[in-house]
Order: sequence, then C-alpha cells, then structure tokens
Amino acid sequence: MAVAAVAALLAALGGALWLAARRFVGSSVRRLHGGGDAGLMRGKTVLITGANSGLGRATAAALLRMGARVIMGCRDRARAEAAAGELRRDLRGDGDPGSDPDGGAGELVVKELDLASLRSVRAFCREMLQEEARLDVLINNAGVFQCPYMKTEDGFEMQFGVNHLGHFLLTNLLLGLLKSSAPSRIVVVSSKLYKYGDINFEDLNSEQSYNKSFCYSRSKLANILFTRELARRLEGTKVTVNVLHPGIVRTNLGRHIHIPLLVKPLFNLVSWAFFKTPVEGAQTSIYLASSPEVEGVSGKYFGDCKEEELLPIAMDESVARKLWDISEVMVGIVQ
Repeated sequence: MAVAAVAALLAALGGALWLAARRFVGSSVRRLHGGGDAGLMRGKTVLITGANSGLGRATAAALLRMGARVIMGCRDRARAEAAAGELRRDLRGDGDPGSDPDGGAGELVVKELDLASLRSVRAFCREMLQEEARLDVLINNAGVFQCPYMKTEDGFEMQFGVNHLGHFLLTNLLLGLLKSSAPSRIVVVSSKLYKYGDINFEDLNSEQSYNKSFCYSRSKLANILFTRELARRLEGTKVTVNVLHPGIVRTNLGRHIHIPLLVKPLFNLVSWAFFKTPVEGAQTSIYLASSPEVEGVSGKYFGDCKEEELLPIAMDESVARKLWDISEVMVGIVQ
C-alpha cells in the first residue's frame, strides 16, 4: 500500500512538472498576445469591479501600464486602498512612464462599490456621473463563487444578485456615460461553467432549492445572455460589449470551497500545474479592453484572446429578452 501510494504521488508530481513546463511556455505567448503598447490606453478611463485582487487586480495593473486611468470599484475600501498602494509601488518600481501620478496617465482611483446592495450601486453611479467626464471601458469582473445560501441586502440569492443583478444595474446606469464617450467598450467576465446552468424563471432567487454550484453556473449563463441582449440593444451606438471566460485561475474566488486538510498539498500541487495565474487569466479581459483587433466587435464570447462558440442555451434570444425584462423589474429600473 505504501509503495503504491508513493508511486502514485511520484507519478502525479512528474505529470504536474511536465504540465507546468508546458504551460509556462504557452503562458508567455498569452501574455504577449494580451499585452500592448505602453501608451495604448493613455487618455482613457477604465472602471473595473473587484479590482483589489485576483483577475481584477492583474487587469488593473496591465491597463495602468498602458497608461489608462483606472477606477477600482470595490466593496472593501480599506483592502482596495492597500491594493492600490501596492500597484502604485509596483509601477514606480518598473519605472513605467504611465506610473507618474502627476502626469495624468496611469492614474489609479478607488471608489466604494458593493454589488450586493442596489443602494450602493446607485450611490456609486451617482458619484461616477458627477465626477467623471468620460468612461471608455467598463469591466464587469467582480464575482461570488459557490457560497453557502445567503441573500443580498435586497433579498436576492447572493450569486445571482452580485454576479448578474448588481452588474446589470451598474451597466444600465452608466450606459449614458459610455455612449457619450464612444467608441467605448463593456467587458463581462463569465465562466465556462455557464454550460451547467439554466434560467429557471419560476425560481430565480433559488428559494425552492439551492445548489451552490448550479447557482453559480446560472449566474454565469445570465452574464452571457445579458451580454448578447445588450449588444443587440447597443447596435449603432459605437458601444460594444463582449463576454469572456478566463479559464481556471488561482484566485481567492474559491474561498467558500472546503478542501480536506490531507488533500490540500495535492490540490496545491495540481492547481500550480494546471491552473492559470491571475496574470494569465486576465489576458482576455485586457485584450478585449484594449486591443485594436476587436474594435467594433460586439456580442461575442472569448477565451484565450480568441472568439469561441457558445452552446445553444446561451444563444436563446427569447430567454435573453425575458431575463432582461425581469432583471429590470428586480433592480427597480422598471416599476
């Protein structure tokens, strides 16, 4: 038994090392493909939700290096300010010309935004409209992943409330600013796990039954349906919207998942070998926010900086329109 266990562990380690080496070679290509000219985003204002950690932070760092003015919309102001301080120090350490806080390029701004509270979303958008002359890119990045059943301030199931409804209201309230700043872009972060979800209009709030994995998938399917319906509504406005999956990324998004103590070493090894780093996972967000290659492209689904096919459940126009109409009522846009 002991010999077999050791052999299995060595095999797993060898496979992990091989995959890690293979992925390391590929990741350098992704980073180059997702990068860009240092001044590509100079003069542009970008709002990123959940930008204090993980994918959002990596996206913010890259766009700052391109010269963008980045607004971090985060629930925890203290954590966001700490992350912003680290980002500023990193940029100064790089000697990046966009890191000069007095130069107007590469500026970093922190604003409080709790997507689990419609009141907070409305207050945030009022502040944005009062203080910001333009908004060139909105990146709907923040998310909740497979949490226990809980509700938002407004009584919505947390994953559907934050991942879909909070961003739905945020985007709608900022559409006027995006249109006046056109050509502008909206980038929505979804997940490959959308394929395991469906939109049950009889129980969107998961009060009849709750499965945290299924409800996450439902919220990510809602992200895609929202993107496609919004793209239809924005035709002719020079505001584009696209949706992406980042792949499997090592972030704190999975903090609600319990991993047995004895399994953690193997899980950490596997995640190191198989999962993307936040920088790698952020490449498609960066690409869609900045690349001239997707200028004018809208309503598409991307992975690894290229367009991918969607399953039929994510392309049902009637479901997308119905979800839009119901979401308007749920967030109070329509009474």
